[in-house]
This record gives sequence, structure tokens and C-alpha cells, in this order.
Amino acid sequence: MANYRTKLRNLGCPELTVNNLKQKHPDETLPARNVKKPKDRGELFTTLPGETKETLEKETEELIEETKKRNNSKIISEKMAKTFSLRRQEVVLQCPSFADMKVRWPALFNLSQVQEEFLRITTLRLEPKCMSLLDKYTPRLLSIFNSKGGTAGGKLQTIIEHLHQGTSTIEKRREVMIQCLIEYLGEDGLIKDYLDVDGVDARQDFSQHILKIFVINKEGALAGDSPEDIGIIIEGEEVMSSISNMPMACCTLIYICLKFNVVKLGGSKLSVL
Repeated sequence: MANYRTKLRNLGCPELTVNNLKQKHPDETLPARNVKKPKDRGELFTTLPGETKETLEKETEELIEETKKRNNSKIISEKMAKTFSLRRQEVVLQCPSFADMKVRWPALFNLSQVQEEFLRITTLRLEPKCMSLLDKYTPRLLSIFNSKGGTAGGKLQTIIEHLHQGTSTIEKRREVMIQCLIEYLGEDGLIKDYLDVDGVDARQDFSQHILKIFVINKEGALAGDSPEDIGIIIEGEEVMSSISNMPMACCTLIYICLKFNVVKLGGSKLSVL
């Protein structure tokens, strides 16, 4: 088997050459450093029959133009599926910045395409999978949170009390669980709340943040009112907005970090592995 892999690597098979020491940066020429691993067995670099790099580049250019039009989600989905192998090669081999990815693959930062891309890579649907697991472990998580003492336990109890205020819906329970998890893991700075009429002033502050979920609330909004907007900031750029709720924003952010192999370094910058 080892000899077979060696032959494939010598033939230039990208799944094997990606971890070749000769392909790595001089500062990372260690076997265990910056190892690229497939997200799922279905993640391959193989192009569709009849497609070449040139034809896929043409599809990519057409895709960029299609994203500027309205009501053509079907065409965008078809072209995103067709260019999947080219896109994965760029992400894994070239490690582009988020700014470059947003210019070259603008459709990738649309919420519906985020879910489609997750399905292409893992053969699972993002929202149902994340929410079902969150619901499954909610009783156990509540037990852990209730057993926490000290200052942290007091903060968790304050958040949990929202479950007993008014009608407790499944959406409200999920949001409380997410907020408790963020507090429990010490990531309380992950979410940034803004109070703004039109969101203009809030967006001027985005450049100050590296990795955040932003929530823009209407001025004068009451407790329980839906936010004006929920989105994601990465490297000072708004990469996604109009997300329906906080749990969906969190699972989307987790997926984006996994998809681009993001590591947060010292709270001041991101590393895309």
C-alpha cells in the first residue's frame, strides 16, 4: 500500500502531494506540521468527466457574473457544484485569504451556498445536523451548566433564567444553550451587539474585529424582539449577513473556520492553514 501511495505521489496525485515536504513553506518542513486532512471521504480533487481547468475557469468567471443578477439561485447552484473540485484545490493548496475568496467566489458566502457546500463536502446538511445534535445534548449541557459554581456559574444561571421567562420555544432554548456554551468556554467576546437605526455606524466598527458574530438591534427594540441583522465578521470584513438566528450564525461560523482551516492567533490575527 505504501508503494502504491508513493507511485501516486510521483504521478502528481494532489491528494498525496499536498502533504509533500517539498510543497511546504521552508519554515514548515516537518512531517507533522500543517498536515492537510480531508474533511470527509467524499472530498476529492477529481474534476467532472469532460471538464478541464480551462473550462472550470470559464465557469468561475460566468459564476461571478451570475452572482450580480437576481433570482438565479438555480444557475448559481449548478455552477457552484460544477466548480467544486477547482474551489477545493484552491482552498487546500493555495490557502487564500478571506478577502481573495470573497472576490473570486462571492457565492460561497451566501447562506444557502454555505449549506450546499457543506453538503458537497460531508454529504450532510448543515442546519439539521447541527440543530439535532444541539437538541440531543441540551439536557446534558444544562446539567453541566447548573453544576458550575463561582462567578462563572452565576453568569450561566442568569442566562438560563431566560428559559423560564415567557413562552419557551425551541428556538429560544437553542439560543440560550449557545449563549451558555460561549460563556462556559470563555468565548464571551465572540458576539458583538450593536444598537443602531440603520446599521451604518455599526458597520464602520467592523474593521476593528478579527473574528466576530455581529448582532444589530433596532434602537428602541424591546426584549424578545428579533434583531435587525445577524452576520459574521472575519478579518475586519463582513463576510455574511441576514442570518436567521444566533444558533445558525454559530454553526455557520464553525463551518467556515473548518472549511478554511482557520486558527485564531493571539486574538489579533487569523492563520489559514
